[in-house]
Amino acid sequence: MHSIAIAGMGRMGANMALRLAAKGITPGVWNRTPEKAAALAGRGTVPAATLTELVGRLKGPRAVWMMLPAGQPTEDLFLSLLSLLEKGDLIIDGANGNWHDAVRRAKKAAESGIDFLDAGVSGGVWGLEKGYCIMTGGPKTSFEKAEPFLKALCQDGGYMHCGGPGAGHFTKMVHNGIEYAMMEAYGEGFELLKASPFGEMDMSAVAAMWNRGSVIRSWLLELAQNAFDKDPKLENVQGIVPDSGEGRWTVEEAARLGVPLPAISVSLFKRFRSQMKDNFGDKLSAALRREFGGHEVKGK
Repeated sequence: MHSIAIAGMGRMGANMALRLAAKGITPGVWNRTPEKAAALAGRGTVPAATLTELVGRLKGPRAVWMMLPAGQPTEDLFLSLLSLLEKGDLIIDGANGNWHDAVRRAKKAAESGIDFLDAGVSGGVWGLEKGYCIMTGGPKTSFEKAEPFLKALCQDGGYMHCGGPGAGHFTKMVHNGIEYAMMEAYGEGFELLKASPFGEMDMSAVAAMWNRGSVIRSWLLELAQNAFDKDPKLENVQGIVPDSGEGRWTVEEAARLGVPLPAISVSLFKRFRSQMKDNFGDKLSAALRREFGGHEVKGK
């Protein structure tokens, strides 16, 4: 591919555009509210006020990476791009969408001679600095077209062609299901510590210690330490933990395929409950979402 644009300048899309620029690639950028794209002018990107302008500025064959919220916003963007792009161009769907939608979009794009790749993107607000992890699905030829951009965006070894259409979003769905369960396990463990006779111990120090040689060390535990450093008792975090869809889809697929997922299922149901009752473990999960993804937390 000769050129790429990022369509959608939210937390993830804007940072991905800036990482491409830092790696010597000049991406076009567009957002439904043009001011967000214009704010990246002079930072190695080329803002466009309209999709027509965005596509027109790209040298073909071109790639447009969709980074709008899943659902109707992504669907509307996809249909608009189909009317603007040419045979041999590539659409990359980076939304946290349902894998069934990716299969359908890949088929529709192929009818117009346009390549399609579904891409599950992980890395949160830290991806700009640390690099992303990206799971892709679609024809191998489409993956190969996108690979120079994937290399620029990801950590070494941090991207993969997972299979045919839908495989990228399916793998990201499972990834997020695992994330749900890991966050819940940490939340429950720290809640037990908090409720114990030793509940006044320094939780940040515990997280730091467990990340030094422990079998439960992880980046999420590093982020827990960050959260405790900022707010030792999480007094400024309300324990309401939204679910953004992937956890539900994971459990639905497990039920459809007859695969038992007790830990992931319970973590999903705990999120439902968190919206009804506030407790320390849910506060930590909410704080972790803020730490790794820049998600808004509801304060008291």
